[in-house]
Amino acid sequence: MNLELAGQNAVVVGGANGMGRMIAKTFAAEGAGVALLDRDPVVDEVAQEAASHGVDTFSQQVDVTDFAALQTAAARIENELGPVRHVVFTVGIDSGKGGYPFWNLEPSDWPRVHEVNVLGAVNTAHAFYEPMIARRQGTFLFFSSVSGQIGSQTDPPYSVSKAAVLSFMQIAAKDFAAYNIRANAICPGMVDTPLQRRIHKFSTADLPEDERPTYEDWCTEKIGSLAVLGRLVSQEEIASTVVFLASEHARNITGQAINVDSGWVMHW
Repeated sequence: MNLELAGQNAVVVGGANGMGRMIAKTFAAEGAGVALLDRDPVVDEVAQEAASHGVDTFSQQVDVTDFAALQTAAARIENELGPVRHVVFTVGIDSGKGGYPFWNLEPSDWPRVHEVNVLGAVNTAHAFYEPMIARRQGTFLFFSSVSGQIGSQTDPPYSVSKAAVLSFMQIAAKDFAAYNIRANAICPGMVDTPLQRRIHKFSTADLPEDERPTYEDWCTEKIGSLAVLGRLVSQEEIASTVVFLASEHARNITGQAINVDSGWVMHW
């Protein structure tokens, strides 16, 4: 399918690693210019990878909790790369602690997760919306999670923050609709990421060493018990969905939480 994204510009916030990195490369493979923002200095390396597809790129180290820095980066992208058509917010941190029950954590474990995951999304939308509204075109895509839909106990601050991202996305979709701008969220299931490996570590920490499953065995058992298709989701599958949602093939999709989760969460 030709997604007809050539010549358009996409911003990937959190594009240095994991799914953000894969999304940036997938946009570039479709012929879209790519701007990458991330705290990690490796963001410059990812921009070079994207440029190998023959597209223009931009990269800058930015913390999403610093609204002024995001505004400055957004202005630079418009001036140096060109008009922004698509904005993807992939950032997400966990508390670094297990839940089960929630009082295993302290109230002090919550603010930083929400500052990054929720206010980071809000800051991003505020930084980029004005010229997109003036042009009356564009898309926003926010990363949530199946955890934000089911009240996962694994990491309560993370789950609640991702539920908040869904609510903000729906608000944004309603506000943007009059300007021909769409907003959606993607909710990955189990994907092989550093976060998933941390969950494995604290989920199995209390087991005797000889009974502790490997990461691979743990994933196989967990996904098999939770998702009807019983398989991990790949980063490539997430990236393909994100890029499709940015295209005109998805022109009537807005305000939606798109689950790419092997059939984990089903709303009856």
